[in-house]
Amino acid sequence: MAAQPLAWLSSLPTAVVYGSLSLFVSILHNVFLLYHVDTFVSVYKIDKLAFWVGETVFLLWNSLNDPLFGWLSDRVFLSSTPSAAGSLSVFASYTVWNKEDFSSFRVFCVVLAVCSGLGFTGATWLLRQRFETDRRMLGALHSASEGPDVEKPSADEGEKRVTLGEYLQQLARHRNFLWFVGMNLVQVFHCHFNSNFFPLFLEHLLSDQISLSMGSFLLGVSYIAPHLNNLYFLALCQRWGVYAVVRGLFLLKLGLSLLMLLAGPDHLHLLCIFIASNRVFTEGTCKLLTLVVTDLVDEDLVLNHRKQAASALLFGMVALVTKPGQTFAPLLGTWLLCFYTGHDIFQQPLLTPVGSARPWLDPPAPPRAPLRQGCFYLLVLVPIMCALLQLVTWSQFTLHGRRLHMVKAQRQSLSKPWALDIKTV
Repeated sequence: MAAQPLAWLSSLPTAVVYGSLSLFVSILHNVFLLYHVDTFVSVYKIDKLAFWVGETVFLLWNSLNDPLFGWLSDRVFLSSTPSAAGSLSVFASYTVWNKEDFSSFRVFCVVLAVCSGLGFTGATWLLRQRFETDRRMLGALHSASEGPDVEKPSADEGEKRVTLGEYLQQLARHRNFLWFVGMNLVQVFHCHFNSNFFPLFLEHLLSDQISLSMGSFLLGVSYIAPHLNNLYFLALCQRWGVYAVVRGLFLLKLGLSLLMLLAGPDHLHLLCIFIASNRVFTEGTCKLLTLVVTDLVDEDLVLNHRKQAASALLFGMVALVTKPGQTFAPLLGTWLLCFYTGHDIFQQPLLTPVGSARPWLDPPAPPRAPLRQGCFYLLVLVPIMCALLQLVTWSQFTLHGRRLHMVKAQRQSLSKPWALDIKTV
């Protein structure tokens, strides 16, 4: 009986097993993004220095691990549907989230972590077994079809090895790469700003006007819809091109934010739609940018006359430059909130002394905006500034239209039948 489930798992398509990796990562990753700032600051009440040190350590590791391991680009979109399913954990998380009684949320996270770890371990084991079997079969076929003296062409034959320093110099001269990572740094910042401060916006802008179930619904939709929208965005990209679709999403973000700013925080339905759509379109843009990186890989190959595309390395270098946006999001967000409203989330409000010998010596504090108003302006002004910066940098990006077609044509002409492109691994 025990062999039947194992046989069923072994018969799953490779794409399903690979996509399940994204599922098991997403169920934990999304909850972490959503609650880690509020948990450490509001529940565990760590001080500002500890928070900044922790975020700095996270910044260093998060930026360096991608160049270290490399990214495989051709399988990114196999994980769209499992990632959407993994976002379902956000629905349940909001129902057990309680700052005063943290035990239920703690148990929920432990169960989630165990499921994620077991699922990820099982999926990687299945993939390893399957790839080893396929490799042995291919080796046997090649041995049977080719003689022992047949010389196989090498992808590195006749190609000068490029050192890391030379590669970095080449990237520094890659104009489109520089404009792209500048734009993407802002995009990563905005994506994680939305995730980190979503609970804060719900609490101070909507908590007294919507039910718990509605809050859970908004939260879940904002995480699931980007994955589903991605399928529609991909269809638009095939028709209009990635550049035009991304620019349209930037303009849409700017337009919706300006509309919300003019409407003010008292329009409940419009505010709900904006909070959810802001995350949906921002996350959707993040997922489309992987397509741009694959185009940059091709342009890098053409510009530097490589015989083999450096896909994994270029994906890693993009991550090295843009991943700091994940750390800047909570740090800059908490600073802006404190600067505008005077509300420091790292400090508990101090009690005013009942009596004072000379109270007139302490001048009254300058008036600050209420916390609700500060959250609202943070909600709308951050996407406005991000959209403006991105529209400026994106306008300098030239790898689209005729230029992109030319690069693709040259890329095809440089391809060798025996050259192993890292993207196809």
